[in-house]
Amino acid sequence: MSVSIVTQTCVRPEKAEDFARWQGETSTFIANFPGFIEQRLTPPKPPLQVDWVILQRFSSLDAARAWLVSPERQVRIEGAAPMLVGRDDVHIVQDEAEGIKPSPASVMISTRVLPGKEGEYLTWERKIAAAQSKAPGLQGYRFEPPVPGVQEDFVAILRFDSDANLQAWLDSPVRKKLIEEAAPLTEEFHTRMARTGFDQWFREAAGPGNAPLPVWKMDMLVLLMLYPIVFIWSIFIGAPLLGEKLGMSFAVSLFIGNIVSVGLTGFLVPWVAGRFGWWLNPASAKEALKTHILGAAVILALYAAMVFVFWRFF
Repeated sequence: MSVSIVTQTCVRPEKAEDFARWQGETSTFIANFPGFIEQRLTPPKPPLQVDWVILQRFSSLDAARAWLVSPERQVRIEGAAPMLVGRDDVHIVQDEAEGIKPSPASVMISTRVLPGKEGEYLTWERKIAAAQSKAPGLQGYRFEPPVPGVQEDFVAILRFDSDANLQAWLDSPVRKKLIEEAAPLTEEFHTRMARTGFDQWFREAAGPGNAPLPVWKMDMLVLLMLYPIVFIWSIFIGAPLLGEKLGMSFAVSLFIGNIVSVGLTGFLVPWVAGRFGWWLNPASAKEALKTHILGAAVILALYAAMVFVFWRFF
């Protein structure tokens, strides 16, 4: 069973582009490290998520530990230090059999327990786990104890089907009362949100229980809507109206175009996701592979048709 290192870090706003570039270099650097499987990077989504979330999967706990203490990682961290604010939260979690699932709304809770209070804290953890199991929208719950020499905190990861249900549990009187009970047992307590890229646009198309959808399918449908929006805006409004007639600079025109593109994409993607529900959630497990291939072929054909039309007639 694979193991993931989940890092949440706060980046100085003016250093966001530098950090993204640095992380891209790190992705290339870590690719050849023994036991490495994959890396995912989720940028901030203010105001609910202000941190960058980095997930690095390894084939085993030993491989993950080796990366955490490696000289190579230390060199990379030293290079990023001037871009960061405060300390990183770094946690090791054991993946489920099928790997880490994306979720519309997740929260990672790390707790530093006072020495000698570990037994009482575990008793309390079972109590809050029973309470949150009744919370509407809960999709999953993971609890990881400290890893000696690597991670000093207890880590809990909660996945909910929506921001509203997650926030409702975090603000609930039941949870607040339980947190107060744990105060005498804990030294530090951190709660950090983590969200995936486009999930909020696909909630209506999600399967039973809002099961997570394949990221590559969501990406393909977003591109299917984004490309024509950007092209049409640039041809009919951005260049001739904002640029030539109103004399706006390219930077301002592009910024306005991005605002319009994001707004229209957020409106159109849920609509097109509903039309491709048969592909996002195949009805039959036996026909799933055929459905995956057919849906991807249809979208690729639509890509080709749009490119041909825009190239030939514009």
